[in-house]
Amino acid sequence: MLQISQLALAYGDAEPVLEDIDLALTEGEFVSLVGPSGCGKSSLLRAVMALQAPSSGRVELAVSRRAVGFLFQDDALLPWRSACDNIALGLRIHGAGKRAARAQAHEWLELVGLAGLGSRYPRELSGGQRKRVAIAQVLALRPRLLLMDEPFSSLDAIVRHYLTAELLQWVEGEHMTVLMVTHDLEEAVALSDRVLLLGNGPRAHIKQEFAVPLARPRDLLHVRREPQFAPLSARLWDALAQEVDVRHRRIAQPDDDVDMAA
Repeated sequence: MLQISQLALAYGDAEPVLEDIDLALTEGEFVSLVGPSGCGKSSLLRAVMALQAPSSGRVELAVSRRAVGFLFQDDALLPWRSACDNIALGLRIHGAGKRAARAQAHEWLELVGLAGLGSRYPRELSGGQRKRVAIAQVLALRPRLLLMDEPFSSLDAIVRHYLTAELLQWVEGEHMTVLMVTHDLEEAVALSDRVLLLGNGPRAHIKQEFAVPLARPRDLLHVRREPQFAPLSARLWDALAQEVDVRHRRIAQPDDDVDMAA
């Protein structure tokens, strides 16, 4: 479904943020990217979506980019359009007629639990409701590959749990392939087939891969009780802590040199 080969990515003339990224996703696989803040996780998603041109390397898709959906950390709803019209817009861009697009938009509003709220504008919706509209906006296009960048990080724990569980049902039902960026390591283990740890930047690359030996589909309440869950989460935490510790030591080094010189 997705093949990334020897990808490097830099902003301007600065040192590359990412380097030597090799990654392959098979159809129906759910893979999470974790790593220290600023190591280039979101940049990698943007490169897959062709929103950021790589400095070198290749991104190859088994589907057209029209079959790739992107669920952002902050919703991308247009404030001057109603919830229904926000969902319908993507459908119109993909060729649906106005009446058909609005009909499908209302169907999706019902599926995400917002029936009767289609005429409301984003400012009139709660954070959880806006996120439901954003999910409907993406899933209405029936993506084969779904990219997610911290999609639920701004929500409270209960809303986040229910939205994640609902999204997981749609992913399973549509047999989507997913590449997700998250800072929540337990979420990564609970949802994924594999978790990839990016090392510190600049020149960050995939340092470790953790296979998740838990059968799918999964119940998010019960999966954390599986005997493999806690040990795997602990290994992931330890690996990330080492990367963060290395980064802190790198940042502290110049000051230490100055102190010694003084």
